Parts: sequence; structure tokens; C-alpha cells
Amino acid sequence: MKRTILITGGAGFIGSHVVRLFVNKYPDYRIINLDKLTYAGNLANLKDIEDRPNYRFVRMDICDFEGVLNLLQDEKVDGIIHLAAESHVDRSIKDPFTFAKTNVMGTLTLLQAAKLYWESLPEQFDGKRFYHISTDEVYGALEITDPAGVEPPFTTRASSGKHHLAYGTSFFTEDLKYQPHSPYSAAKASSDHFVRAYHDTYGLPVVVTNCSNNYGPYQFPEKLIPLFINNIRHRKPLPVYGKGENVRDWLYVEDHARAIDLIFHEGKIAETYNIGGFNEWKNIDLIKVLIKTVDRLLGNPEGTSDHLITYVTDRAGHDLRYAIDSTKLQRELGWEPSLQFEEGIEKTVRWYLDNQAWMDNVTSGDYQRYYEDMYNNR
Repeated sequence: MKRTILITGGAGFIGSHVVRLFVNKYPDYRIINLDKLTYAGNLANLKDIEDRPNYRFVRMDICDFEGVLNLLQDEKVDGIIHLAAESHVDRSIKDPFTFAKTNVMGTLTLLQAAKLYWESLPEQFDGKRFYHISTDEVYGALEITDPAGVEPPFTTRASSGKHHLAYGTSFFTEDLKYQPHSPYSAAKASSDHFVRAYHDTYGLPVVVTNCSNNYGPYQFPEKLIPLFINNIRHRKPLPVYGKGENVRDWLYVEDHARAIDLIFHEGKIAETYNIGGFNEWKNIDLIKVLIKTVDRLLGNPEGTSDHLITYVTDRAGHDLRYAIDSTKLQRELGWEPSLQFEEGIEKTVRWYLDNQAWMDNVTSGDYQRYYEDMYNNR
């Protein structure tokens, strides 16, 4: 094989799309998918490539230092794409210790194992790469601003000239100071700092990306879009935090996977790249689009599910607005999103409606019992 790439968290939402892309696009690469198979990991996400000769799955905790080091040595891994993380803000508020352990200590485990293994080789770090995927939430929050008497959202331009559906004129850029506000974002910020410290201290060849909200197939239904699609289908309430006025920038997951592929191969060592969709939506407006789309595809009259919207107490420390400026990535590597949001939402809603068996398996927890039985009986 030309290269051996370890992808952590490859049974999760974004990770499964990255694994599939690499397995299909690079038949001369050996792709090792390392995943603990927590509640968010599901091998059904990769059913279509599980028998490929250049793919291997390994069930392992990224905090298992000896296991990770042995795996790197045995498989002769020369590249790591690190996606494994606890990522749900609500869960981090209830259980910050788990987020610190997985996101901080897990990343440190991978860094130290990679350092020790690659340093032991004759070529050492030459040709190696540690790619760490982070989040826009480490930057804190932006304000909603009205620059010229125009009610947001308005169309503005990033410095690249890309049209940006926006709720303000300020954006997250790679040189911003970190200001995390939740245990989740604090844990991710800490892991980012460890990655950069390993480059500055040891010369480990690293790259970091910070990405906006992803959506698309195979997302665990604790997240807004798949949760609400499923709730609309089953006539369940749609819980909206506060007044639904928080703003997020949305990116279709396959566009994110394409960006990861490009940055892994062509990004500059020790650089940070922001990946965004140039596509901001207030939560309540996004929910109304989801309702309209799901009702239409189910054959319901328009407005059928509007009454399901239920306003609930706002989340603690709820950041008002996230907005990524991907100008650097566009300028240096030529990446930009391929889908308009309306097209991406249509594809996403159709996928969840057409794959109700997948959704039922996830929401019932049957997939977790299956994996526990399978691995405990080995």
C-alpha cells in the first residue's frame, strides 16, 4: 500500500464520510478506522465499504496509550486524521469529565504515540502528518449586527469574494483568540493547544482545522436536523431553545470530507484552516425550512407540522452566533462548498425519510446491543 492512514472516530457521523471517501478514492491506501463505538459510533454507517481490501476496523479507546502505540507500529501508520471526540454541548454540560477525558487526554494519547513511533523510524517525521479536526465553537461567539440599516440576514462577501448569507460583518478567522464557553468547546480548545504544542516542542508535523456545523446522512439524532426530521415524521414536539434566534453556519458533511482530503494532502504543516459553509441560519428559520420540506416530501399540506414547535428554556451559556470565514482555505487550496443549502437540505431530508430502518435502529439502541454482544462473545 502507498500509505497507511489511521482515521479515529471513523464510525461516527463526519468520520464515516471521511473513511468512505478515502477508501473509495485511494485504493492504494490502507485505511484503518479506529473507533470505541460509543453511542455515536455505528458501523452500519459504513456497511457499503466494510469488505473492501484496503479497509480495516479496530475497536479501541483513543485513551488506550499502549493499544494505540502498538497499532501505529504494527500497521506502520504514516498519517493520522483525528476526528474521535465527544461533541454534544448538552451532554458536556451534564458530564464535563467525559469530555475532558476523551477530547483532551485522548488527543494527547494519540500525539504522544505518534511522536514516539515516528521518532523511532529512520526517516522520523518525514512524510508523516497528524491532522486534528476541531470546531468553530472554540472561538466563542459573535454578535448579530446590522451594518447598513438592512435587516439580517443579508448577503455580504468574505474577503475571497464569496457570497455569504450572514447575520453580521464579523467572522471567525484563523488568527482569532480562543474564547470557549462550554465544557465541550473548552475541551476541544485544550486539545487544539496540545496539537500545536507538539509541533512547537517536538516538531511533530500537524495541521488543525476548525469547522462549522455539519449536516447530512448518518448524523446521530441528538443533533438538530436529524432529530427534528424524525420528530416531524412521528408528530413529536420540536424543542426550540429560547426564541430560536441563535445563528449557526451550516456545511454539508460531504463538502467537509472533501476539505479534509484536500488539507490532509496539500495543507501546510503547522497551519490552521477554517472550513465553513458561507451559510448562516437562525435556528427557528432553519426549523421552518425543515418542517416545510418534510411535510412536502411526506405529502402533507403545507403548515401541517407548524404546531409541533415547542419553545423550551434556553441552554446554559448558549452562544448567539457562529460564522466561519473560509477565505484562507479557498485562497490557498481552492476549496469551496459544492452544494447550495436548499439542495443539501433536500438531499438530507430525503435520505432520512428513505432510511427509516437506520433511524429506528439508532433511536431504539439496538445497534449498541448488537455490538456489545458481538465483541463480548469473541
